[in-house]
Parts: sequence; structure tokens; C-alpha cells
Amino acid sequence: MDEIIIEKLMERRDFYLYTLKHLEFQFLTDSISEGNAEYEKVKTSATNQLKK
Repeated sequence: MDEIIIEKLMERRDFYLYTLKHLEFQFLTDSISEGNAEYEKVKTSATNQLKK
């Protein structure tokens, strides 16, 4: 009986760890995308200033 409870708890733990890992990766990906958009905006602005 205890083995079944421990197994269920370990499965739940693994599921939560997988979910956290996925969310962390998604957050990192979103941050990079936002950073790239900001970089492109600054690059365009700097290029326009240099053309003047």
C-alpha cells in the first residue's frame, strides 16, 4: 500500500517538475523574443539617426 502511495507521489512530482521546466523554457523564449524586438527597434532608430 505504501509503495503505491509513494509511486503516485513521485508521478505527481515528475509531472510538476516537467510543467515547471516547460514554463521556464517558455518564459525564456518569450523574453528573448521581446529582447529581439527591442533590439530591432533600437537598431532601426540608430540607423535612421546615422542617415540624417
